[in-house]
Amino acid sequence: QVQLVESGGGLVQAGGSLRLSCAASGRTFSTLTMGWFRQAPGKEREFVAASSWSGGRMYYTDSVKGRFTISRDNAKNTVYLQMNSLKPEDTAVYYCAADGGLRVVITTGPRSYDYWGQGTQVTVSS
Repeated sequence: QVQLVESGGGLVQAGGSLRLSCAASGRTFSTLTMGWFRQAPGKEREFVAASSWSGGRMYYTDSVKGRFTISRDNAKNTVYLQMNSLKPEDTAVYYCAADGGLRVVITTGPRSYDYWGQGTQVTVSS
């Protein structure tokens, strides 16, 4: 069983930055593909970014490319999401997720991720 704990959400003005962290425990971190998802009120949960368990590959949804950066520190069992140039439409609850399937490709569907954190609120004011 993998436990995920997010931190770093908050309220920020448009154009500002936040860094989310997600600490994992319960399984060798380097065997997990780590993803970030978000869910705004009344909307479905959507993929934001992911970092593969092998090879250092990252993948982003188009709306955050060039603004968000996912990174991981396997020694600290932690994945980060650096969010710059934030927009009001980035407002959502952000969830950290782990895919333990050792997949060759990064998947963006929530069902591919076995473990989820509790979520952290990010609010961007205009």
